[in-house]
Amino acid sequence: MLFCPKCSSILKPKKTGSKTVMACSCGYTSSDTSSAKMTEAVKNNNAKVEVVEKDFQAMPLVPNKCSKCNHGKAYYWEIQTRASDEPATRFYKCEKCQHVWREYK
Repeated sequence: MLFCPKCSSILKPKKTGSKTVMACSCGYTSSDTSSAKMTEAVKNNNAKVEVVEKDFQAMPLVPNKCSKCNHGKAYYWEIQTRASDEPATRFYKCEKCQHVWREYK
């Protein structure tokens, strides 16, 4: 890696006609490319995309009794549904039956 002697930025290869020089954004150029190794980055087009079919939600699990199935644990999240000077509404989703209810406090 080569650095500019004027502003200390990294020098990048730049084509000027048929020659390659090391250039900086401040305008400095150097024809010394002997100590710079130029390689081309190759993009991997064979990357596989994994499909997740299960509905995954990263929510905290808290002890709270479901009114529908009486299960003792539920996921929760908060949303500001009213004015900003009032507390947020807390929603719960039962871990077992997926029943959703809200709590205002």
